[in-house]
Amino acid sequence: MSNPIEQLTARLRERFSDKLSSCVVALGQITIEIRAADVLEICKALRDEPGFAFEQLIDVCGVDYAAYGQADWCTEDASRSGFSRGVDPNAYQEALGERPRFAAVYHLLSVSRNQRLRLRVYAPGDPPRVDSVVEIWAAANWFEREAFDFFGILFEGHPDLRRILTDYGFIGHPFRKDFPLEGNVEVRYDPAKGRVVYQPVTIENRVLVPRVIRRDYPAPRTTESDLR
Repeated sequence: MSNPIEQLTARLRERFSDKLSSCVVALGQITIEIRAADVLEICKALRDEPGFAFEQLIDVCGVDYAAYGQADWCTEDASRSGFSRGVDPNAYQEALGERPRFAAVYHLLSVSRNQRLRLRVYAPGDPPRVDSVVEIWAAANWFEREAFDFFGILFEGHPDLRRILTDYGFIGHPFRKDFPLEGNVEVRYDPAKGRVVYQPVTIENRVLVPRVIRRDYPAPRTTESDLR
């Protein structure tokens, strides 16, 4: 007899058939991928139909797939200094082909059936857009605001889509891979004005590089004098 994960996988493929872009099982969890146009229809079915009964939304998060699968650092082949700079200065340019750069990922829980499901939706457009699921799971309200704040994903139909974790007047979306590490502006308290003010960034970005583990040179010998 098949296990519960295999049974759920079969139900998903039978119920949604051609609406699933993919349905895979990895690390004991099912991930389905659907088109942005089908989000509301499929999410309502996943919540309401007895064969699924995903009553609870655990999380909604954004993902930036820019340069997905590309290596930013070369750690096996480096100079004798033991350090390596980034191998590709343009590593964060899009290399996705026709696939959108951003995706919204939903984690669902069926309390009654004791099952979990991961749902991924690529958000097309610039800025990226996908329908809000607040009317299906009220918990999506803050989760979608967070994904909007950090990744710039617009959730169409959200009742109050505004930033939730960054400061007032924040510029950009800090979890995007092309967001500068030092940010765009900084704040400080101005005693003359008696308030907090914004100003251009004064710090310089410090590029940290990983130390390369060299296996082709013998380790230095430790002598008795070194231990004194």
